[in-house]
Amino acid sequence: MPVSMLARAVDMSRAVAAGRQCQTLRWSFGASPTRQFSTSSPRLSSGLKINADRLNKTLHETCQWGAAHRYGSGPTQTGMARLALTDDDARARRWFAEEVKRLGCSLTVDQMGNMFAKRPGSGNIKAPMIAMGSHLDTQPRGGRYDGILGVMAAIEALRTMEENGYRTNFDVGIVNWTNEEGARFPKSMVSSGVWAGAIPVEKAWDLADVFDPATTMKSELQKHGYLGEMACSSDASTGVPLSAHFELHIEQGPILERANKKIGVVSGAQAYKWFTFTVVGRDAHTGTTPLEARSDPLLAAAKMIARSHTIAKEHGALASTGIVKIPVNSSTNTIASQTSFTLDIRHPEDSVVAEVEKLCLDSFHQIAKEDGRGVSFSWTLDTDSPAVKFDKECIRAVEAAADNLVGPDGWLPVTSGAGHDSVYTSSKCPTTMIFVPCRDGVSHHPEEYCSPEDW
Repeated sequence: MPVSMLARAVDMSRAVAAGRQCQTLRWSFGASPTRQFSTSSPRLSSGLKINADRLNKTLHETCQWGAAHRYGSGPTQTGMARLALTDDDARARRWFAEEVKRLGCSLTVDQMGNMFAKRPGSGNIKAPMIAMGSHLDTQPRGGRYDGILGVMAAIEALRTMEENGYRTNFDVGIVNWTNEEGARFPKSMVSSGVWAGAIPVEKAWDLADVFDPATTMKSELQKHGYLGEMACSSDASTGVPLSAHFELHIEQGPILERANKKIGVVSGAQAYKWFTFTVVGRDAHTGTTPLEARSDPLLAAAKMIARSHTIAKEHGALASTGIVKIPVNSSTNTIASQTSFTLDIRHPEDSVVAEVEKLCLDSFHQIAKEDGRGVSFSWTLDTDSPAVKFDKECIRAVEAAADNLVGPDGWLPVTSGAGHDSVYTSSKCPTTMIFVPCRDGVSHHPEEYCSPEDW
């Protein structure tokens, strides 16, 4: 099972050098270098096997916190609405803290609420822990597997080690990253971004709830007791460095299922940018204001959204709008005074994202002049995530584990269409991801589903 691959990757990993920010690792399955992370002799399998039934039970039990959007009569047939730093997220975090402490882990919480659970190795080797990481927060209308499975899989891997009395030479552990989704506080992977030094902590703290500007990340971290004393940093002198980062995740797309493959070995992640556009017009009566006298921001926004889709399609890219807002005091027979909308642009190549962005902006300027008296608009760049390539040796480790588990015909090399915390960790330590199939490629939806057979 792919969850066993997490333990196997830790088991077979070997270090050969130390880097500037954190130890640089070379990952190998029986090839040359020397120092072992594991107490076992070099081999393709540790012999450890996770308890899939227990993992399945634990995952669904923890989904009691945030369960929403029922779509069937079964006890697990609900989606999730566990947004970052809500009461339900805090409950899941407290469960996580208690569970990892039962597994002999120490727990560190940093300034962004990232939770680092460390299981000490037996080799007295001074190196940062090898982490299995993902996130417990979800989309407002999300499912039970995105992010959640990665954390629960890591817990199951440590449970398996603990109950078998299995000790690694190096420290291993789990990270629960805060607000990976960016659904409540609109910057995706924000806390791993702060950890990697890409986002200033004050800027992250000041992010406001998308529907409640008075509520910020910092105020919610304080409210729930997760504004840790440890700096959110990969710097060994001030924060929590990692030797490597492995993330198991549902694919969130249909490629593995269509190809009838059990495992996706992830080579990297495509580039994307998030924008918020604000279009300003003027209130007016819908029945008495001629078209040529109007300044209609909602009409302009609709055209901008449609045009962005056309431009992206012409360049083989993706453009999507997930949030549209108008003033709460709008009415049926009044032209809105202002509209805002989000725009998400994605492509595997940075240059294509940049070109689509440029063409969209040029087009939006033209659209703003087209109808009536025209409108004005402004925009902010909320997230800029360049394309990344994951560590070659980490990828080889996962490939070797996949060969051993499902055979060379059972897995597929893939590129992630979505952003993940591994995007940021890859800039500070060797990183890769393991994908498992999800039914019909559905994700960010209540009916998101991943079969336990694929874990």
